[in-house]
Amino acid sequence: MSAHAADWDPRRLPDLTGRIYLITGSNAGLGFFASEQLVGAGAHVIMTGRNPNRLATARAAVATRAPDAPGSVETLLLDTSNLGSVRAAAATVRQKGRLDGLLLNAGSVHPPATRQTTRDGNELVLATNALGHYALAGALLGTLAARRGRMVWLGSMSTSLWSYDPVDPQLVERYSPWRAYVQSKVVTTAVGLEADRRLREAHVPVRSIVAHPGYATSGRTTGIRGVNEPSRMGRFADNLQAPITQSKQQGAWPLVRALVDPDAQGGQLWGPSMVVRGTPRLATPAKLTSDPAVGERLWLMCEAATRLRWPFESARR
Repeated sequence: MSAHAADWDPRRLPDLTGRIYLITGSNAGLGFFASEQLVGAGAHVIMTGRNPNRLATARAAVATRAPDAPGSVETLLLDTSNLGSVRAAAATVRQKGRLDGLLLNAGSVHPPATRQTTRDGNELVLATNALGHYALAGALLGTLAARRGRMVWLGSMSTSLWSYDPVDPQLVERYSPWRAYVQSKVVTTAVGLEADRRLREAHVPVRSIVAHPGYATSGRTTGIRGVNEPSRMGRFADNLQAPITQSKQQGAWPLVRALVDPDAQGGQLWGPSMVVRGTPRLATPAKLTSDPAVGERLWLMCEAATRLRWPFESARR
């Protein structure tokens, strides 16, 4: 199947039989629908999340909604805000020995009103959205390299609308929920692009790509018990914004394309064709997030905050 932009159909993915993907934050939203789309194309998906009951519900929903899907699903507990949980989950995946792709999707979309820290001492939103994913990707680097796999980081169009340079990434001062969210996405995007630079320099055969979902809302998404249950008012409000929004199913399209399109390259950003909605296409990252100096600074911050350095030397092939 041709993977060129004009030919790519997100509703008809390439055959992914034999491929294994791990998705963080799979029990709802973008992670759930990305899982469903990959399973529908024949992949084996490791759905992860913090809550075992919600994970079990999401897994059952995939099976119910697509009973004839050729792929398969397993679940794994993983809390990206907890570095101990990240290490344990990564050890489990390494024991399985195979991984083709990592979708770093989990995130805190509605940050707390006041600054909170994790048991590791990191600001909660930064830890959940960025630091845990940096640690997970590093811990699984060798497993990905063995399959010439790829990692996809979840960006946000907010980074092009608000230029918050994370000079205080832990937000010890000037915390606000929105600033915490946007800064965490600046870190995620900049570190995802910096990872590509470092992987290329170290000759590690892993692609690091960033993707964003546009403006995908629950109220414009299929109702699924235990997975997506917007209120009536939520649906009403979201449908008022129909021209500039799309469903979570459609929001997952750029993420999935970045993960499986053979032509998607490291260092790219993928997003909806009309920025807020549409079929997936290449996009341009915000200047701040693509600045190598910013990327290096935030990479070193991640190393210090997680006390983890990526094993580039041992991951070479």
